[in-house]
Amino acid sequence: MIRLLTSLLFLAAVVPALAQPFTRADSLRGALRPERTCYDVYFYDLEVKVDPEKQRISGRTDIHFTAMQNFTEIQVDLFANMFVDAITFEGKALDYRREFDAIFIEFPEEIRAPQQGMVRVAYSGNPQVAARPPWDGGFVWKKDSNGKPWVGVACEGTGASLWWPGKDYLGDEPDSMRISVIHPIGLKAVCNGNQRSVTDLDVNWTKTEWFVSYPINNYNVTLNIGDYLHWSDTYTNASGTHPLDYYVMPENEAKSREQFAQVKPMLEVFEKHFGEYPFWRDGYALVETAYLGMEHQGAIAYGNKYLPGYAGYDALDLGWDYIIIHESGHEWWGNSVSCKDHAELWIHEGFCTYSEAVYVEALFDKATAVRYLRSQRRSITNLSPIVGPLDVNFNNWSGSDMYYKGSWMLHTLRHQVNDDELWWKTLRNFAETFRLKNTDTQEVIAWWNEALGADYTWLWRQYLYHAAPPRLLYKLKKKGSKKTKLRFKWEAGESDFRLPLTVQSTSGEPVKIYPTTDWKKAKITVPFDQFKFDYSTWYGKTRNVGKK
Repeated sequence: MIRLLTSLLFLAAVVPALAQPFTRADSLRGALRPERTCYDVYFYDLEVKVDPEKQRISGRTDIHFTAMQNFTEIQVDLFANMFVDAITFEGKALDYRREFDAIFIEFPEEIRAPQQGMVRVAYSGNPQVAARPPWDGGFVWKKDSNGKPWVGVACEGTGASLWWPGKDYLGDEPDSMRISVIHPIGLKAVCNGNQRSVTDLDVNWTKTEWFVSYPINNYNVTLNIGDYLHWSDTYTNASGTHPLDYYVMPENEAKSREQFAQVKPMLEVFEKHFGEYPFWRDGYALVETAYLGMEHQGAIAYGNKYLPGYAGYDALDLGWDYIIIHESGHEWWGNSVSCKDHAELWIHEGFCTYSEAVYVEALFDKATAVRYLRSQRRSITNLSPIVGPLDVNFNNWSGSDMYYKGSWMLHTLRHQVNDDELWWKTLRNFAETFRLKNTDTQEVIAWWNEALGADYTWLWRQYLYHAAPPRLLYKLKKKGSKKTKLRFKWEAGESDFRLPLTVQSTSGEPVKIYPTTDWKKAKITVPFDQFKFDYSTWYGKTRNVGKK
């Protein structure tokens, strides 16, 4: 997901959320309860009719499952403001009860593992409207410049169950999915995957069917309806020639052809460092939207208005389109390598935000990448730990620090490893090892420790589980004209935090020190009046507690 541009917007959105108590509704949506673990979804067949005039949808989801344990009841999720019209299994109506946004479906006989089956949930209603998409989840009902309907949906964090019923849990992705949209005739419906058919049902309605051939997390399932112009291109890599599809407003065709030229060099950079694009069977697409953007798998929402940077804000004057680069980065980080719980969305956002710096380094050089990282650093807030509480679907916990602080954590780790060949090899191997898989923080840390051949748990945990950054406390004393006596220690949440730091000098070679959380002393060949820290390779703070 894209991040907020200003700290004021972030604070307005996040601070109230930090004080929010957890409720039964939070647990129902966030926890892996027996009614969820007892079945695994392997295929969704979603059909939805979208009426822009009434801002209403109606349809059904066929949930194809495998029983993992014996059960007589399962939980399916659908927002309480949406109506359940019927629930059936093998042609028979099932009893159910609703609690907040959860539906508990009762089966007349025990379903025994590993039995497979299909439950159909028919539903209708006026779905939640996004007040400020994509940060507030919901439907986006707009008109294009010619007054025609222009519809989209974005629901990361809020949940896919705001508009279709299913198991709204990130850790259970179907192996594949069919999405059929019934929409006003004369418009196009663009979803994830590949378009299979377009059928006019009558003089008013058209049905468009799309098929996703890969696992997909629920919030990435999308639909876009509008008077789209479709144009195509191709991208060639070692495995062959692949389609690139673009859906834009007709008046923006020329702009899009110029702006979307950035896609091919971006793919080259990301494929080099993260492995091959994960979804080539379904293709790569950008779909113009009336909101800023979202990483919808294989159908990336693009609403940056063909401007450089972030909605035209390009502080370093680098010239590239933030939405194209960031949201495409999510195809690897979030859509392919995925977390299981919203509290660990840093796995999506931290790696993806770091991928921006990877792109800048490839496009320009390492020094420019550091300048770009410094521009990110200004937005770190240190208001809460990056990893939030599990099992409560509390998606606002991490705020913007899962982006910027997550990115700087990886940058810090790179320089701690101090071996770029090993770093780039490990980053790519990580993306390929967890390709199309769900993971969690503990598994990520363990994998990286093993791959790097060293235990960096102290580094990961400091940045992920503590709101306050590490802070170096130090004291200086002049020792002649060329040396400085230094006492120092880390003030950190992790008792074994031990990040080395570099002290710079304007007249000589830099000197490395090795602080721990205990006071240490050293006499270094850096003149007292030239002493300064190199902040370009790590994130944290320093405090001089005694200068003589």
